[in-house]
Amino acid sequence: MQRAAQLIVQGEIDVVLLTAPAQAEHLFQVAAAMGIEESMRGEMERIVIASVGPTTSEHLGSLGMRPDFQASHARMGYLVEEAAKCSAEILREKHKEPGLDFLHEIGSRMATSSSLRGVLRRIMDFVSSLVKCDSCFVYVLEEDELVLRASKNPHPEEVDYLRLGLGEGITGWVAKNKQPVAVACNAFQDSRFQFFNELPEDRYEAFLSVPILCRGRLVGVINLQNRQPHSYTRREIRLLSTIGFFVGAEIEMARLEEQSSQLSEELEVRKIVERAKGILQRELKVSEEEAYLTLRRQSRMMRKTMKEVSQAIILEKGSRKRKQPLV
Repeated sequence: MQRAAQLIVQGEIDVVLLTAPAQAEHLFQVAAAMGIEESMRGEMERIVIASVGPTTSEHLGSLGMRPDFQASHARMGYLVEEAAKCSAEILREKHKEPGLDFLHEIGSRMATSSSLRGVLRRIMDFVSSLVKCDSCFVYVLEEDELVLRASKNPHPEEVDYLRLGLGEGITGWVAKNKQPVAVACNAFQDSRFQFFNELPEDRYEAFLSVPILCRGRLVGVINLQNRQPHSYTRREIRLLSTIGFFVGAEIEMARLEEQSSQLSEELEVRKIVERAKGILQRELKVSEEEAYLTLRRQSRMMRKTMKEVSQAIILEKGSRKRKQPLV
């Protein structure tokens, strides 16, 4: 019974045949004693549950589970024969819609233009809705470091500031080796683990980390954590890894758009500052360097950006021109 419960959680079983109410009762009791009942319930949603008859089906309902089909006659022979005939079709139906929904969700997200922060937030929300977790982090590779850019739990002092080197901690190991890591319990005792005082999630028991890739190149890492021990199923690991493959391109596109926007902003600021410098040079009879230093001093004194100070000078110059009398 323990072996059966473990195989269900690991995604190794497609069909469960239940021939008596006591079987269902004992299966859930054993899973609860092993600390995997919740994971097993989740996996049983995707497999075929076959009941031998009405009494067993009714007891399954009391346990919060619904059989996918019931044998036409309450006999083992009918149960096995009918399960062999119809289980493949039931499995196809069970797996068909989630797969389509998943692909549609990823595709629609990639088609939507958004900021990098918005993209990371959507990815994190999407992942959290698919795989149950108490915390979710998204790290993005910037130069040769992983930077924490999004967190399910609020960490304003760490987001955008916490940095990891490749190979540092479990997250760094996943990034360096481009392979997922799943730890069911005592994650903080893993030899690859590195503790950060800033993150209380470092005390969580279970840990799942997958790389985010784009054309084989590392883009970042997604981390999921659970307060209680949690055996991540093969399906959960593969699902999160697949998300990592899909969203890598989305993050790259958002980052390129953000860099392009920043470059455009910098060019615009430079134009405005250059124009203001020219006004100061002509009016104060100073060099270009002295005009720039004047702008910078005013920026510091007024606690405004160089752009704001330059715009004020340009506006003031335009106002004086309009007030000059016509000859």
